[in-house]
Amino acid sequence: MLSLVVVGVFLSVGHSDPAVDSSYVAAVYEHRVVLNPEPGVPLSRSEALQHLKRNLDIYEEQAARAAQQGAQILVFPEDGLQGFNFTRSSISSYLETIPDPQQESWNPCTEPGRHSNTEVLQRLSCMARRYSLYLVANMADLQPCPLQSAPSSSCPPDGRWQFNTNVAFSSDGLLVARYHKYNLYFEQAFDKPPQAEIITFDTPFAGKFGLIICFDILFRDPTVALVERLLLLVPLFKGVRQLIFPTAWMNQLPLLDAIQFQRAFSLGANVTVLAANIRRDRLIMSGSGIYTPFSATYHHAKKGEPEEGRLLVARVPVLDPLWVGQGIATESTSSSSSSSSSSSSSSSATDSGYCHQDSCTDLPPPSSVPPSYITFTSSMMYDPFKFVLLNKTEDKLQVCDGTFCCRLQYKFLTQGGSKELYALGAFAGTHIVNGRYALQVCAVVRCADLDTSSCGQEVEEAESKMEFVLEGTFETRYVYPSVLTSSLVLEQPQTLEKTADGRVTMKHWNMTGGLVTACLYGRMYHLDKE
Repeated sequence: MLSLVVVGVFLSVGHSDPAVDSSYVAAVYEHRVVLNPEPGVPLSRSEALQHLKRNLDIYEEQAARAAQQGAQILVFPEDGLQGFNFTRSSISSYLETIPDPQQESWNPCTEPGRHSNTEVLQRLSCMARRYSLYLVANMADLQPCPLQSAPSSSCPPDGRWQFNTNVAFSSDGLLVARYHKYNLYFEQAFDKPPQAEIITFDTPFAGKFGLIICFDILFRDPTVALVERLLLLVPLFKGVRQLIFPTAWMNQLPLLDAIQFQRAFSLGANVTVLAANIRRDRLIMSGSGIYTPFSATYHHAKKGEPEEGRLLVARVPVLDPLWVGQGIATESTSSSSSSSSSSSSSSSATDSGYCHQDSCTDLPPPSSVPPSYITFTSSMMYDPFKFVLLNKTEDKLQVCDGTFCCRLQYKFLTQGGSKELYALGAFAGTHIVNGRYALQVCAVVRCADLDTSSCGQEVEEAESKMEFVLEGTFETRYVYPSVLTSSLVLEQPQTLEKTADGRVTMKHWNMTGGLVTACLYGRMYHLDKE
């Protein structure tokens, strides 16, 4: 496992604006993948290539569109070429052996004969070269695993590794990076690498980017290691500030919708995230974006929309501190966010509002919660959250799960006669369904109906707006904030503050949509193995 150095890069506050001239144009493509209708049935190589070509042809069209809009880097999603639900044997014809760019320099487009059976690598390389783009795609890699020399516990019985893999190409087609996914999510066709890989590549326009895939974003290795670990190697270097995130994410409301957590990680880790997801409505897959600590350009499919791909292009600031040449580029107290179909909005810290009053930070200490506040338990994301209801127009509340407590001061705005139930929830423990990881979470959620048992269920629409201060004292520095409003629209909190004793405070006002979820999602990485 990786040894990490703890440094203070998460939830940074008190920033200056990034240099105006230090920016680049990024693109991500949310892809409606053409699927193999029978992924469990093995194909010949020629049949697999015919299938792959259908998706590669779409990639080619989108690369041309991205280049026309000035993109310098383009990201495609996880499983975007072959699809998913393969067995270990049925994916065999889709595999290519990807050379390690750290061991050899190879341009598949200009040197196609060097390695055999690499048609996909050649096509991607020529795509990057043709459109002068840095290009990142996800594909299936085959690597030999010699049974005699490899540890018996890590080498599969058939003597081969099959990896879920990101590949990155420079704008002239050179293969510059190869990353094997470390945290698999029910992926029968693939192996977990023996060790987590820390893989980055450099660009002439924005410096260094780090590579992760889907489920990786919820774990310390390799994601937090990318953001923090390199401090030892370069003085004053705060780690990789720009992450590339191909994903095939199945949305899980109310806490882990795709765009919700993509945004939350960007804010909590103070990094740029270039996230490309699959579009597949039957599997609840949608949600891609280009996120910086200052802005969000994203798309999330709405009910009734045509099931089709979506290209997002945005100009974003360079966050690589060595490239910018000035510490970390960060934000002021003004913040903005935008979707792919709406313009940016901003809120100034000088605006008047309920949550600017001195009383707004006067949150109740743990012993001050009146006994009339009834705590109840309801399942949220398969975890037993402790809840209290928001049953007044404005109030101060606290709810605790054991010794972990969440505090809320809120004021409902005009609700227009809507009848909606809200609750403040707290959870401290290990999540064990569809993955195992330790959490401390504070969340305000809209309940599905007026019954308390519905608190924690999936909700997409809401009418009620509120001003609030949400706060928790966490036993981890890794806290990811999010505000998700009606119809799956993100809002950026006006202020985020963290103190040395672990107290994290999120304030939000001027809400434009009804609140679905406001969340402080704390990851207790150090407890994952317990």
